[in-house]
Amino acid sequence: MGGFSIWHWLIVLLVVAMIFGTKKLRNIGSDLGGAVKGFKEGMKDEDEAAKQIKEGGQTIEGEVKDKTHTKA
Repeated sequence: MGGFSIWHWLIVLLVVAMIFGTKKLRNIGSDLGGAVKGFKEGMKDEDEAAKQIKEGGQTIEGEVKDKTHTKA
């Protein structure tokens, strides 16, 4: 009673497919795949940024257009 056999999982899959429909399940699968791909790319970008900072730092260039001080 502790584990499920392959037949139990097939019945569960069949019931889920009947409830949600195959088109909706396909859309959920592609959305989930896109999210995982985006997460991996984000982690890769973070690793590259951390590596750049470790190797030589990162220079941020900018220009101040107008500097105003307001006193309340």
